Amino acid sequence: MKKLLPEKLVLMYHYFVAIFATLYYGFPSKKMIVIGVTGTKGKTSTINFIWSCLQAGGYKTGIISTANIRIGEKEFLNEYHMTMPGRFTIQKLMAQMVKNGCKFCIVETTSEGIKQYRHIGAYYDIAVFTNLSPEHLEAHGGSFEKYKQMKTKMFAALSSHKKVINGKRIEKVIIANKDSEHTDYFLNFKADKKITFAIDNKADYVANNIQEINTGVSFEVAKIIFKIDILGKFNVYNALPAIIVCRLVGISDYLIAKGLLELQTIPGRMEKIDEGQNFTILVDYAHEKESITNILQTANNMKNTWAKTIILLGAEGGGRDKAKRPIMGELAAKMADYVIVSNVDPYEDDPKQILEDIAVSSEKFGKIRNQNLFVIEDRKSGIKKALSLAKVDDIVLITGKGAEQSIIIAGKRFAWDDRQVVKEELTKLK
Repeated sequence: MKKLLPEKLVLMYHYFVAIFATLYYGFPSKKMIVIGVTGTKGKTSTINFIWSCLQAGGYKTGIISTANIRIGEKEFLNEYHMTMPGRFTIQKLMAQMVKNGCKFCIVETTSEGIKQYRHIGAYYDIAVFTNLSPEHLEAHGGSFEKYKQMKTKMFAALSSHKKVINGKRIEKVIIANKDSEHTDYFLNFKADKKITFAIDNKADYVANNIQEINTGVSFEVAKIIFKIDILGKFNVYNALPAIIVCRLVGISDYLIAKGLLELQTIPGRMEKIDEGQNFTILVDYAHEKESITNILQTANNMKNTWAKTIILLGAEGGGRDKAKRPIMGELAAKMADYVIVSNVDPYEDDPKQILEDIAVSSEKFGKIRNQNLFVIEDRKSGIKKALSLAKVDDIVLITGKGAEQSIIIAGKRFAWDDRQVVKEELTKLK
């Protein structure tokens, strides 16, 4: 039916379903402080850092993210194969959070989710902007400007309603990454407070003395030292909003630091798989230019001079951004020693064409098939190949799906978890 009906009619249907779901569950988001996190990269990690710090500060918190869903200490993986689940699911989860005593709810908010009105009924109080680069443009007529405008609807919604909890008016706050060239666009909306963070530019909160260590990253904010146990310098950007949010609600720096350090794992986000092997394996959701660059830089910075970097990557089908494929192939060729191109989610598209778009680009930048470039359509076989190439101290990067719980091939959904497949293939190799 969706393919037959005009898009406006389908979107109207989504809108009324969202309204009905909100009514059905009794406006649960009006009973919590709701934090929306949007941007192109880092949303899931940002949300988990905020969650951990709020929990450390004594505030029971729920989250809805691409990778995981939390209700206080209870966590389960997002099995919906979409960042923002259906409208009834979101409202049901929020109602469960209220019932379980959550004071905060953090929602990963995407442009596609906003377009389909999944954000309706999530009455935002704090809007966080991480960064912006071209992605999912096919859902917005191929226009980056429309993609950006769709994301701003979350910021515009801040001042559209007032919220009072326990007799106290909840302030509206915008938190934005000043290192993004698009920050001012998002800061232009009405709010009680507007707070910026950065690494390279002047901002209200600036991270200095950033040092990557074996287990994570340390950094300073106004001479206070913070550490995270998640790899990647880029994760400092994802940790800064947590510091800001928690200071807003009066949580001490000691508890904020505790919360940051206690977050040991974000499912499928620079997640280490350790089964006793003598090389490093990281599973990450990286699936476009910026994130692939970040993860490869991190791997190359942490490895020994004699070690190799091995990356498995791919791209989605289903009409999704085709322009990124050759870029990913180029980056992998330039920054990794071995490249394995394999399925991510081809949907109804021809998997071979997707893989070739990446592989041909890698060849243009020096990689040679069946020597340091391998095109293996079956993802399990691709993972097996990546692991079999690894020697002592090498770093293997399994990218593209993170902790997603399914893979879609030829329009059919199959149960899948990169992390579990890696563990199974490691056992076989042993």
